[in-house]
Parts: sequence; C-alpha cells; structure tokens
Amino acid sequence: MEFRPCIDIHNGKVKQIVGGTLRDEGNRAAENFVSEQDAPFYAGLYRRYHLRNGHVILLNSRDSSYYEETKKQAESALRAWPGGLQAGGGITPENAAEFLDAGASHVIVTSYVFRDGHIDRERLDRMVAAVGKDRLVLDLSCRKKNGRYYIVTDRWQKFTDTEVTAETLTELEFFCDEFLIHAADVEGKAHGVERGLIPVLAAAAEAQAENFPITYAGGIGSFEDLDWIRETGHGRINVTIGSALDIFGGSMKFEEVLRRTAG
Repeated sequence: MEFRPCIDIHNGKVKQIVGGTLRDEGNRAAENFVSEQDAPFYAGLYRRYHLRNGHVILLNSRDSSYYEETKKQAESALRAWPGGLQAGGGITPENAAEFLDAGASHVIVTSYVFRDGHIDRERLDRMVAAVGKDRLVLDLSCRKKNGRYYIVTDRWQKFTDTEVTAETLTELEFFCDEFLIHAADVEGKAHGVERGLIPVLAAAAEAQAENFPITYAGGIGSFEDLDWIRETGHGRINVTIGSALDIFGGSMKFEEVLRRTAG
C-alpha cells in the first residue's frame, strides 16, 4: 500500500468537496474545506516528503469561467514538484502536452475515452498515441447503481455502461500505466470507504501484472479504514485521503498516515 497525495482545484482554489454534489451549472459543489494556501504550497509539501504519483485534479469544465484560473493553479503545482504529480481534468490529446511540459509525470483521463456512455476505442488509441502508455492514467471513478459499480464521467455526473470489474481492469491495463478510482458516492464524506468496491479492486489486482498500480479514493475517514483496505486489498491497493487529513481540516494526522502506509 502506498499513500498518494492529492490537490483538488475548484474555482481557482484548493478545496475538498463532496464529490456527488459537483455540478457544472453554476460551478457548484458542497465544500468541506477551502484552503488559504495555493496549489504550489501543497506540491512543495509533498515534494519535501518525497511523495510521488499524487494527483492534481481540475474540477472545473473547460467551458467554465473559472477554468483558466484553475488551470493556472494546477500548472503552478506541477512546476513546483516536476515529475512528482499527475494531472487530470479535461485532458485530451490536444492539450495533454501542456500539462506534461509543465511537469506532470502522467495525465489522467476519463471523459475523453468514455464518450456517450461507452468506451470509445478510437479515442483511447488516440490518447495513447499522444502521450504513450507509460504516461497515461485511466481514471475509472465510479458510482453504485443496482448493486454494481459503473464508471462515471464529466466530473462524476454521467453514468457509462462500463462496470468496474476485474475483467474491465485487466482489459484496460494494456493501455495505461495505472488506474485511479474514486468512489464518487462517498468522496469527500470521510464517513467510511465504499466497502463493496475494495474487494473488486483486490480481485483486479490479483488478476493483473505484478505491482500494477491501483489507487482508491473516497470516504477514508479513520486509521481503521486504512487497516481494512490494507487487509482486504492484500496490500496491493494504494490510497488517497482528502477531507479526513489534518492538512485539509480533518482529524487524521498527515505524518501518521505516511508512517502507516510506508512500505
């Protein structure tokens, strides 16, 4: 298990939001925490602790009036920790180079390759051709419907017909370097993880190549949650913690999280 840090940017500010409340209309979201610090501050913190493979997420759509401000924050963070962070949110083959040139180790993609509710194989191939498999992270963030977990796009607002299963991840691992999976229904609530999803990810990890990275985010609110993920995921599932961390106004001590996820 590894800890993967995050910097979520909405309306030009570093925030922790309740994922299921994010709406493009009016640039709205329920906020848990709005930082007085900018994105480069957090990038510098992660750099001091040598934390790699964290993600910088732009939470505004590209047609939002806040997009350029959000993008400026994201690129400043990437420059503050070159090669140490991944970038996601509105990434396409046409703009991916801007984030890589700013210092992103990888770009993170969902909506571009899942169009009209389906996997668009042509777009997936185009994305791989643009950045290379080794610099692409597929974000398979999901929500629960009829007892199963389906990939959602457009800032977690639209369901696709693609279920998160071990078979899905095994198929898609040939196109990317790792997976990032937010459990959007519990994202930002810090009241417990999506317990039905972790066994699915554990099965996927067992079916995949050795040490193929899968990072889970959503709902982690205690060290008991961390221990449960470690045990259920057989140590193969990496974690992101947002709202529950003390650096984002929560109660979980940042340095203690690092200690418990080391090795």
